[in-house]
Amino acid sequence: LGALNVSALFFCLFLYFKGRFWPSSTDNGTSGNPIFDYYWGTELYPRILGWDVKMFTNCRFGMIGWSLAVLSFAAAQQEQYGYLSPAIAVSAGLQAIYLFKFFVWEAGYMRSMDIIVDRAGFYIVWGCLVWVPSLYTAHTLYMVDHHEFLSWGMAALVMVLGLLAIWINYQADVQRQRVRATNGQCTVWGKKPELIRASYTTDTGEPKESILLVSGWWGVSRHFHYIPELTVAFLWCFPAGFDSILPYSYFIFLCILLTHRSIRDDRKCAAKYGVYWDEYCKRVAYKIIPGVF
Repeated sequence: LGALNVSALFFCLFLYFKGRFWPSSTDNGTSGNPIFDYYWGTELYPRILGWDVKMFTNCRFGMIGWSLAVLSFAAAQQEQYGYLSPAIAVSAGLQAIYLFKFFVWEAGYMRSMDIIVDRAGFYIVWGCLVWVPSLYTAHTLYMVDHHEFLSWGMAALVMVLGLLAIWINYQADVQRQRVRATNGQCTVWGKKPELIRASYTTDTGEPKESILLVSGWWGVSRHFHYIPELTVAFLWCFPAGFDSILPYSYFIFLCILLTHRSIRDDRKCAAKYGVYWDEYCKRVAYKIIPGVF
């Protein structure tokens, strides 16, 4: 982690200068504040000799590194104690399944805020190279030596609830993708989907249209898929018990991140879709938790 941290800091510095002097496309710029530009990035889609930087840092390194780390911690416990505890087995298992789901859905991730909005700077690049393999796996590392909290019966219950949360999260993404792929000519929960066809104009003046889905999970709240994501995150931290707050650092961070992201996404959509987004917000009143937020 120390080597990753040092190398990632220098790599972000390289990307800062690359975006200023050797950009890969016209989608680059600076704010005039070097510190902010280092943090936020100067290029949206940097490439080095055809190598996609964000695809590597976000998906190939960050997400694969996460999955390898939690499986390695499980192997470390087996080697050290001669057995695999129910706590680390269910925690590592749920994370491995969740990350497998990520790669099944990877094409959808290419349309997420991480890719289409956030530039390749410290925020995203250092985050994926260092923050993800360290903080996102802290609970599993903790469980290598702290694994007495959970019985196999309780672990089975946690696994069932976690699989249900992963399935709901995946189904929410699938619903939206299917509706867009078929231009609304499909069913959602057995009914014709309710849609808002939002017209907008790109920065180059090109008129376009997007579909805003008001049915299924997307009629419950505007970012309903964050609820099962937070649920499964809590479930794979829970087997560590409650003797320390350290195993819950990822869950706490994720609550802050997704709350902030829901606000950012609403602002982006309001600027993009205008009155169509106002109509959508009237029909789907809550950002994440219905009746609460």
